[in-house]
Amino acid sequence: MDFVSQRKFMWVVKASLAACLLLGLVFPDIPGVAGKGWPERAVGYPISALITPLVWLIATRRKPVTQRNYPYLADALLVLPFVLDLTGNLVNFYNTIHNFDDILHFINWVFLVAALVLFLAPARLARWNLTLLGAGFGALAIVAWEGMEWIVQSMGTAGLQLTYDDTVSDLVLSTSGGIFGAILAAHFLTIKPPPSF
Repeated sequence: MDFVSQRKFMWVVKASLAACLLLGLVFPDIPGVAGKGWPERAVGYPISALITPLVWLIATRRKPVTQRNYPYLADALLVLPFVLDLTGNLVNFYNTIHNFDDILHFINWVFLVAALVLFLAPARLARWNLTLLGAGFGALAIVAWEGMEWIVQSMGTAGLQLTYDDTVSDLVLSTSGGIFGAILAAHFLTIKPPPSF
């Protein structure tokens, strides 16, 4: 994917995030939205779209403009899990497709951890370093996510229906997805181009 395509993809993902959040706020009685803490999501989820630009601005403020390559693909992959989660709620997949939550936990962590590994690309780390850092980040991220879900449910949001079994399966599936995402992204970042003749 070239630089222009990455930038377009990022803007499509971020626009989708805004559209999904707005739909849920305007139509709070949609079956997949009601009782799912949409106002809290409308506050927290946009942070995912702001993290990369803010970190990038801080990290590159002293570099010449010509050396500031924005990580469009990593930014898009970081936001994409939030879009998929919101979309799943808007179309009520969580309640109508068996194990949709489990499938999405695996897939979302593939994207999330791949994004982190892409952010680490300028460090030019070895493949095993990228894989272990990505996998560790993925494991910590799912623990934080499950903690936030527990806090939101404790605040009175009844539609989450969290159970011990659900939490443990989410931890295992997301960590597995994170490991896969780390291996995949690290592999593509460390592929050596064929020699030119």
